[in-house]
Amino acid sequence: MRRLFMLALAASLTGCMMGPDYRRPVVDIPQSFQYEDKDARDTVNTPWWQQFQDPVLDGLIAEALANNKSVKIAAANIEQAAGVLTQTRAPLFPQVSYAGSASRQRVSETNATPFPDGVSNPFNSLQLFGGVTWELDLWGRVRRLSESARASMFASLEARRGVILSLVASVAGDYLQLRGLDEQLVIAKRNLSAYAESVKLFELQFQYGQISQLNVEQARTQYETAASTIPQLESQIVQLENALSILLGRNPGPIARGKTIYELVFPAVPAGLPSQLLERRPDIAQAEQNLIAANALIGAAKALYFPTISLTGSYGYESEDLSKLFRGPSRAWSFAGSFTGPIFTAGAISGQVHQSEAGQDAALISYEAAIQSAFADVENALIIREKLAGQIQAQERLVKASREYERLAKLQYDGGYAPYLTVLSAQQQLFPAELTLAQLRASVFTSYANLYKAMGGGWVTEADRMTGGQTAAVPAPAGANEANKPGQPASPLAGK
Repeated sequence: MRRLFMLALAASLTGCMMGPDYRRPVVDIPQSFQYEDKDARDTVNTPWWQQFQDPVLDGLIAEALANNKSVKIAAANIEQAAGVLTQTRAPLFPQVSYAGSASRQRVSETNATPFPDGVSNPFNSLQLFGGVTWELDLWGRVRRLSESARASMFASLEARRGVILSLVASVAGDYLQLRGLDEQLVIAKRNLSAYAESVKLFELQFQYGQISQLNVEQARTQYETAASTIPQLESQIVQLENALSILLGRNPGPIARGKTIYELVFPAVPAGLPSQLLERRPDIAQAEQNLIAANALIGAAKALYFPTISLTGSYGYESEDLSKLFRGPSRAWSFAGSFTGPIFTAGAISGQVHQSEAGQDAALISYEAAIQSAFADVENALIIREKLAGQIQAQERLVKASREYERLAKLQYDGGYAPYLTVLSAQQQLFPAELTLAQLRASVFTSYANLYKAMGGGWVTEADRMTGGQTAAVPAPAGANEANKPGQPASPLAGK
């Protein structure tokens, strides 16, 4: 019996496997990025948000990683996928069960064969059995299903890493935009205060007949323009605070502030090659794990063409008397083998094969699309950062020129050499120029966050630790191939 068990185990674990073994597809990868910065540094594996040197931002990101609901949902999805893997792998091993029953019954003695001597009516029936069932996976159906489930679990893990990557970039981006809105609000209130003084001064001058009402209304127009800007900015600030609160796992509410938009430090531009995105980007790794899962399902479907071989056995005791239940004569056992196979299924199996093959084609296209999208994300982030840097320099020169224009216009107006309309025109140019400069500065900082997000990187691992380690209890299952481990290039799962 033991020798037969070992032979069956060896046959189950070393039998052939239907379907293609996975090979990473060959993709067309550019040699370099078109707008790569010549001063870029290899910093993608460090917590890049700390380079802004704002402790408040660091604290917000740590809070988001610990409390964000999307991260917790993604962690639960991993646990769910791990459970599916455990369930899928279970048929590779013998399934042991037990059963027992106890009954007392009386049968009719009318027109019945007389009971033998010593047999009473009514009588008892006691049974206690242990059973074993085992499907021999000779064609690799269960192993292919396990391979698919394992890849799906790692896809869930990469999905969680993708949530973490997006979360950090979103928190940093929203915080930087919030500081930009704060600066715009400061500018609007400062201008509003200056325009209010002008309105008071002109109203006094109008009362004494020194100026016309036209000048008063011009000054009041400028004041109301600034006044109407403040509620818009305040509304945007509150909405952004609420959005940040949700990312932090809080109820909507105010957000703490750290350094101003002019005190923050620009981080380094991350360096990297296009080929490195295949390992850095969680979305690409997730797409590849989905491809591995779909590829394995082809073999599982093809294995249905072959017979299913099962071994069953039971051992136990059966007696009418509880005191005699475990005695030798009460012992009973059985051992059997069975096989079932298809003859005509009207396309049921071939349909599953075609379905799995089409699913593999779709997963392959999704994998290739994810790679192309990743390249586009990096190129877009690089060009946006580069052009914003040039735009902000031009805007700074515009603000400087507008301030000088306003100063000279006021001197000419005070000296009686120019009408107030000249001052009004200068202020109408300066106010929006200052607002745009604050907005552009926030956008430049945000472009760095988007660039680090597009590049991916090992920093996601460090951010993952800050979530509380929800996935620490999900190790690679025994026998998991290195090809399925996240962050590593896939290699053939098995030789043909």
